[in-house]
Amino acid sequence: MADTIRQHEVGIPVPQQKRTSDAEEAPQLISYVLPVYNEAEGIKHFHTELTSAVAQRPEFAYEFVYVNDGSADGSLRILQDIAKNDPRVRVVDFARNFGHQIAITAGLDLASGDAVIVMDTDLQDPPEVSLQMIDAWLAGAEIVQARRRTRRDTPFKRATAHAYYRLLRSCSDVEIPVDTGDFRLLNRRAAEELRTFRERSRFIRGMVASMGFQQQELLFDRDERVAGETKYPMRKMLRLAADGVTGFSTAPLKLITRMGFLSLALAMVGIIYSITLRLFFPEITVSGWTMLMVVMLFLGGLQMLSLGVIGSYIGRIYSEVQRRPLYTVRDVIRHDET
Repeated sequence: MADTIRQHEVGIPVPQQKRTSDAEEAPQLISYVLPVYNEAEGIKHFHTELTSAVAQRPEFAYEFVYVNDGSADGSLRILQDIAKNDPRVRVVDFARNFGHQIAITAGLDLASGDAVIVMDTDLQDPPEVSLQMIDAWLAGAEIVQARRRTRRDTPFKRATAHAYYRLLRSCSDVEIPVDTGDFRLLNRRAAEELRTFRERSRFIRGMVASMGFQQQELLFDRDERVAGETKYPMRKMLRLAADGVTGFSTAPLKLITRMGFLSLALAMVGIIYSITLRLFFPEITVSGWTMLMVVMLFLGGLQMLSLGVIGSYIGRIYSEVQRRPLYTVRDVIRHDET
């Protein structure tokens, strides 16, 4: 299994596992991609809720791909126990923490289902909603994304998320749905296409939006975490937001150009003002100290901001040209009949 993942990293096509020759008797396979980072307090409860939900649809076969993203709280041991008791479970164990978006990528690389569902393991994404996604997929949708109708977060997080998604949509080169996370279903064709996206600074919801296909939204109410603390503090949220903007929009670079023209216009006004006073009102004494400091600080701050934005884009280029693997797998764990 680890070799399969490495083949994806170098772009080698991975042969699909042969299904039974009698296609009419073989149930369709639904793969769940489940990133895990320090979820020891709630992972067992999550798996119980998920298996109870899918038991309502016994006409499908299921596989649960848990990706342990370098957890340091005993999550791996619990996942190993879950895999021993459920042959449908496989666990991808990262050699270190690579981040939520990379963990999703590894799970997609390994998933082999006719449909792939990506969801978090803190039960903020209700497992029952994934059954509604399956119904939408059977009805013809190629991608089904869950849009948050309500969310139980702090007022600050709700307000900033609301503003960010709309700002991103307004400046992005592709139409990224608002109020949607990574909770979604992709059919086999869409999942295969997403596997070809190998950039390092990943914003998966933007990648999915850029692919096209027949996409459908499904409204749901996002619950609170059942245990533990959020794994997306402000620092990680800001980094993800920056990846979304720089990965799917050149608006910051265009904004720098506009600010440059604005600075030039203000400078011309200042020059005209100074020359007018000097030629026509020589009796007026202007110290100029305050204006000089304001202009210097304004231009200095503008230059530093511009360099920071340009540096972000250059940093993305630098990371891409290194062409290092997106992740390193220590082990792939599975307990089944073979």
